[in-house]
Amino acid sequence: MNEAREAEDGELRALQAALAAEHAAVYGYGVVGGRVGKERRTEARTAYDAHRARRDALVRAVRDTGGAPVAAAAGYALPFPVPDAAAAVRLAAELEGRVAGVYADLVRASTGERRRGAAEAMREAAVRAVRWSGKSVAFPGLAERGGTASGTPAPSA
Repeated sequence: MNEAREAEDGELRALQAALAAEHAAVYGYGVVGGRVGKERRTEARTAYDAHRARRDALVRAVRDTGGAPVAAAAGYALPFPVPDAAAAVRLAAELEGRVAGVYADLVRASTGERRRGAAEAMREAAVRAVRWSGKSVAFPGLAERGGTASGTPAPSA
């Protein structure tokens, strides 16, 4: 396989991973929105809408590269129980950290305008993670790479 083809395949894999993460984030924000306190509901809705828009853009990007977009799972296993507003806030921060991680991978795998878009998506997710958690990391998207293989909640059967 030549070097250009390997780069294209790597970029497609990174696009698919970002798409899968956005599917999981949309699902997760459905849970967040149902549990988060009234004072943060608008913030949750804004994040939900942002993830839906990113997901839709990634579907187009995957198709543009000749791939078949990965479908959303029927459900996703959450990383922890979400019985109340405090847990919903923690889940939102976790979702954003995981999304930032897969966008970091897409930044590494892409060039040009796609790389700029991935960097912007990573930045937005990192900013939302800080807003939800009140904590930041030095290199958004990179800390998450050490703890999970996929960076997304696992689909449930």
